[in-house]
Amino acid sequence: MEPQYGICKVGVAPLRTEPSDRAEICSQLLFGDHVAVVQKKENWWLVKNAYDEYEGWMDFKQLAVLASSDYPELSQSNYLVPASSDNIVIDPKGSKYHLSPGSTLPFFADGRCRIADEQYHVTFSPHVVSAGNNSTLISDALFFQNTSYLWGGKNMFGIDCSGFTQIVFKLSGIKLKRDAWQQAEQGIVVDFLPEVRPGDLAFFDNSEGRITHVGIMLNNTEIIHASGKVRIDKLDNQGIFNTELGRYTHKLRIIKRLT
Repeated sequence: MEPQYGICKVGVAPLRTEPSDRAEICSQLLFGDHVAVVQKKENWWLVKNAYDEYEGWMDFKQLAVLASSDYPELSQSNYLVPASSDNIVIDPKGSKYHLSPGSTLPFFADGRCRIADEQYHVTFSPHVVSAGNNSTLISDALFFQNTSYLWGGKNMFGIDCSGFTQIVFKLSGIKLKRDAWQQAEQGIVVDFLPEVRPGDLAFFDNSEGRITHVGIMLNNTEIIHASGKVRIDKLDNQGIFNTELGRYTHKLRIIKRLT
């Protein structure tokens, strides 16, 4: 059987743990994300996201068929939706799609991107990813401030801790895996808080020693992370101190550098 591929044709599509609308959301696809189809079960397809190899079930109607020849080319796409709230593309019928930062603009050229055989008019200037350029990483992170926390979320209306870090780093051309424990395996260790640079990732564990949380260091005493909402909190050697609650909420495990 020939492998099959697809591309997300809606602004945000949930990936679920089981083939059911009632199943838990484990992640999301954004517009332009491309996938390999692993399995089909009636209207539900199990797909693997090409960006982070994360798998989940989704409604097949949220995908357009992607030619196998286009699949590897999309992995090299450098045109993304910027950290802005005014990102709209328009399909051939005139329908508008409001896109979240970090979405891909597939096959972008001359103000248009392409999903399958349909051309979409792009109304904004794309964010062009440049390898080694992380100059906007902190400003991109701050754009998401006050976004509501959503388990499995990866967009500006709902995002989880590792979805937040993944999208922010994607805009700087740095590929992070999907979950916090996976991201903790990337990068190099920063041994001491005074050595922290803006953009370093801090990881936190639970009572069992399992990595369960991640955030982006703004400096060696402040962190921006998704917990209830995307927020800025104080951090020291013990962990994150939430001034609203008046207590430590996350125990620091390790700090890693990827930039």
